[in-house]
Amino acid sequence: MNDIKLSLPHAGGHEKKYIDEALADNWIVPLGPHVNLFEKKLGDYLDSPFIVALSAGTAAIHLALVMLGIKPGDEVICQSFTFSASANPILYQGATPVFVDSEPTTWNIDPELMRSAIIDRHAKTGRYPAAIIAVHLYGMPAQMNRIIEIAAEFGIPVVEDAAEALGSTLGGKFCGTFGRYGTLSFNGNKIITTSGGGALICPTSEDAGRVLFYATQARENRPYYYHEHVGYNYRLSNVSAAIGCGQMDVLEEHLARRRRIHDIYSEAFASHPYIRVKQNPSAEFNSNFWLTTITLSNASPVTADQLRIALAERGIETRLLWRPMHIQPVFADAAAYTNGISEDLFSRGLCLPSGSSLTDDEVNRVIIAINEICPEK
Repeated sequence: MNDIKLSLPHAGGHEKKYIDEALADNWIVPLGPHVNLFEKKLGDYLDSPFIVALSAGTAAIHLALVMLGIKPGDEVICQSFTFSASANPILYQGATPVFVDSEPTTWNIDPELMRSAIIDRHAKTGRYPAAIIAVHLYGMPAQMNRIIEIAAEFGIPVVEDAAEALGSTLGGKFCGTFGRYGTLSFNGNKIITTSGGGALICPTSEDAGRVLFYATQARENRPYYYHEHVGYNYRLSNVSAAIGCGQMDVLEEHLARRRRIHDIYSEAFASHPYIRVKQNPSAEFNSNFWLTTITLSNASPVTADQLRIALAERGIETRLLWRPMHIQPVFADAAAYTNGISEDLFSRGLCLPSGSSLTDDEVNRVIIAINEICPEK
């Protein structure tokens, strides 16, 4: 039997057409008609027209912080339960991360703990944090309405890390469109891919133009190379964008398949005494279920890591939940406001194979293996 991977790229059949167009017209540089078309397709889908396609989701977060004027001496609040790419750009700007733990319904940043952190940072430093980075973990929308409300109370801009959440909605509104800026990722394991890439969702056309300026080495409009600002080589290539154009044609199919895979897992483990499949907290939340995640109860006969290892021996790839940033060595000196939730989830949680190319038979093979390793009785 073939190995089952966590989340493989899934070609939809239209990518080659767009790539052939790009090659035929010699558009194999970080600009061109397919970059523009990809941005338009994203903007039309998200009903948010000011989008800049970039080389990575990390680049998008970095440029959001650049646009917000984040500088050395600033503090930036960041969700602790996330991948390091959410936090690393804070250090790129010479700023200091302040990590905030999760709440149990979405696993995302706890708004009330965040509010306490904001007040405490002001008491300690005399300044409010300069920005907030909220993450939609595994595609599950964060409690954005409350987060935005609290941020507005203190005049702090919000950056949404929607790298894992393309197509997820909260109250019918797409993740990535609540904050001042929203970021997307098109890495190979995401809902759609451009091989590697990302995008920044901007509030205005002027902001998008400025982001494009920074993403293309901040070259001033002169007949020679002239620079007044530090720039970056962050623009998405036209060939990569061509792949993205083909992927956008099957985005809805990929979303439907991820959600169906989640339903299959949910139905299979609905009565399992030791396994809980992560669900939408209410009808207001509509996760794309980029990865279906489970937690094991403390009574489980195996730990999450033991389950991971046993599944790997059967040719099934899984992944432990993110190790929180506040316990990563690189951020050992950062302030952190914790409640134990993310550390508990890290110790008990696992991501299951969820790629949209998986067949029902492959999903059922995962289910059978889990039930063999962690039987109900």
